[in-house]
Amino acid sequence: MLYRRLAPVLALMLMAAGCSSEDPRLPANLYEEARKLNLEGRSLEARAMMKQLTERYPDTEAAQQAKRDLYLIEAFVNRDMADRQKQVRSAMKRISDALIRYKSNKGEYPVTVSDLVPEYLDQVPETPWGHPFLYHPYVTRPIEEFQVKRGPAKQRFNTKLDGYYLACLGTDLQPGGEGLAADILIKDGAPWGEGSFPPVPQPQPIR
Repeated sequence: MLYRRLAPVLALMLMAAGCSSEDPRLPANLYEEARKLNLEGRSLEARAMMKQLTERYPDTEAAQQAKRDLYLIEAFVNRDMADRQKQVRSAMKRISDALIRYKSNKGEYPVTVSDLVPEYLDQVPETPWGHPFLYHPYVTRPIEEFQVKRGPAKQRFNTKLDGYYLACLGTDLQPGGEGLAADILIKDGAPWGEGSFPPVPQPQPIR
């Protein structure tokens, strides 16, 4: 998604690289294009273009103006990133709270987040960029032992979904990443900071 948005910017920079650096109009044109992108709310693309401008033409007036603008753009991008991460965590907390209420009433977690609607959630939350949260319920102890009055302990299958993983894999939908691409993981209602979830206990019952 981000690559498609940056494609026009990258194309323009490649064109600039093929032009003569002696042309005094080129840095000013690049700055004006970056300024327009920022006014359109495309701050990430504007930031990328201004950084390229300051690196390629550091002694030009346009590059000096771009450096000044970058302070404001960086502050806006950082604030926007913090707001979006706050929205993600708030949505994940709403889901976790709804899962707690569901399990309290049903004795186990739902198979899908959609099962929480409409009794526990008005609608299924999404990330600010429109991606679904990844939810995976599971049985924490698929095979459990129980003691009978006489004789050795026996085993039986447990089918109740008493554990779950809830994840946001960021804007890139890939594990890892930084900024808005970073993962936010929750295991059974608590933040999980180990980098990746542990394997689900096997064998899981077929439902």
